[in-house]
Amino acid sequence: QVQLVESGGGSVQSGGSLRLSCAASGYTHSRYSMAWFRQAPGKEREWVATSDRYNNINYADSVKGRFTISRDNAENTLVLQMGSLKPEDTGMYYCASGLVIPQDYWGQGTQVTVSS
Repeated sequence: QVQLVESGGGSVQSGGSLRLSCAASGYTHSRYSMAWFRQAPGKEREWVATSDRYNNINYADSVKGRFTISRDNAENTLVLQMGSLKPEDTGMYYCASGLVIPQDYWGQGTQVTVSS
């Protein structure tokens, strides 16, 4: 079955960097669109970035210029490189995938905490 496992979360100070990874299994990675979402305490889950199956990349305005999404189809991984982190980036970060819209499958999440 499809499985997504995130890693790389942690605690950093404002201005710092973190690299999140998502290991995918159970399907042909290159055929799927992949995305990162996040959810802050008491808030709804929000979209962060997408790398679709046509290699198009998009970012939420709140992270544009600071985060970079990339994928390695040979290794079945999705990466989110996060820089210039702000306290408002704090939250649980989820990897998701789907054939068209990347919301069919979800990982368990990895926590990111940014302190000021």
